[in-house]
Amino acid sequence: MKKLENEYRKCLYFSANALARKTEKLAQESWSKVDLTPSHAYLLMLVIDQPGIQPTQIATYLHLTPSTVTRLILKLESKKLVHRTMEGKMTNVYPTTKGSNLLPKLHACQQEFFANYVKILGENESTRLALQMVNVADKLKG
Repeated sequence: MKKLENEYRKCLYFSANALARKTEKLAQESWSKVDLTPSHAYLLMLVIDQPGIQPTQIATYLHLTPSTVTRLILKLESKKLVHRTMEGKMTNVYPTTKGSNLLPKLHACQQEFFANYVKILGENESTRLALQMVNVADKLKG
């Protein structure tokens, strides 16, 4: 069994998914305080930071597919946290007052999430790992 376990541990697919599941659990615990999933919360923070941002830009910043961004925006619209406008063929996404008012709580959730994984990994390891993962993801795009 040890040999089989080692083979899976060396596989990027299985290792990345194991890390994603554990990270998702930590993130959901932090973001549950605002009744949003981590993806919804990060999208909302981006829209608050850049009012009028276009969905294609959101997809690029958050490394999500356009269809996922659309689905997330629809859910945030249903919660009255964002709204969309059309200017010609361009769609722009804006925070509502209700959405903007959530920003302090969103930042608190983000800080809690960071503190939770830093407590486990340490600050240097957390930063190094996040940067390394972004670099690997960028290399795998092509």
